[in-house]
Amino acid sequence: MNIDKYKELLKSAIKLFWETRDSQKNAQSEKEIKDSTNRSSVTGGKQLDGILKLLFVVATDVGIPSNCIFIKGNQLPGYFRPTKDWDMLIISPTKKLIAVIELKSQVGSFGNNFNNRTEEALGSATDLWTAFREKAFSNQSAPWLGYLMIVEKSKASTSLVRVAEPYYKVFKEFNNTSYLERYKLFCQKLMLERLYSQCCLIWVTNDHDFGNVEESISIDSFLYSFIGHLTGQLHEFND
Repeated sequence: MNIDKYKELLKSAIKLFWETRDSQKNAQSEKEIKDSTNRSSVTGGKQLDGILKLLFVVATDVGIPSNCIFIKGNQLPGYFRPTKDWDMLIISPTKKLIAVIELKSQVGSFGNNFNNRTEEALGSATDLWTAFREKAFSNQSAPWLGYLMIVEKSKASTSLVRVAEPYYKVFKEFNNTSYLERYKLFCQKLMLERLYSQCCLIWVTNDHDFGNVEESISIDSFLYSFIGHLTGQLHEFND
């Protein structure tokens, strides 16, 4: 499948990301902005609806019935907690879990929130795969687990960040890195450790420009992996 036709949808998704974010920010009072510590810029919410639309269109183009794609009420059972709400699920008519997707974004507040984002992604994947091992999703092969992250490209995210080494040395790849580079390493390591089937890291600027940080975690790689898995599972949706 040629994914070039999705480029305009991606552009629209990035435009919607900024417009929704700015609208949410403007709707807050000064006190709410102060109290939220830029929370709306981190958690995403409706800011990432354009990405969900893109993935929905891709899935239906492959041949997945729209009634098998869920973008609301997406709780799955966990192992370490009762449930986890994911951004998109694809479930076959026989209740086989085909694909699970998590979307995140970060604009500003990198020092405060980088560790939170990494801990969330690690915890969510570990919880899901442990639940899978314990037969929470019975009688099936492993689902496709995707993680897509949008990060603002700015001076704050591209400047080198000092590491603290009071007792032991950090792994050398973290030396002389920016937050954007650390996100790249994080996404690559999530895939290396097979915690996620495919990760995607997109940089964005507030003038609606965007791009890939690295080819192995590009939007193209993400979509091709997603399409490949869904194509291989189409038999699960046959009547």
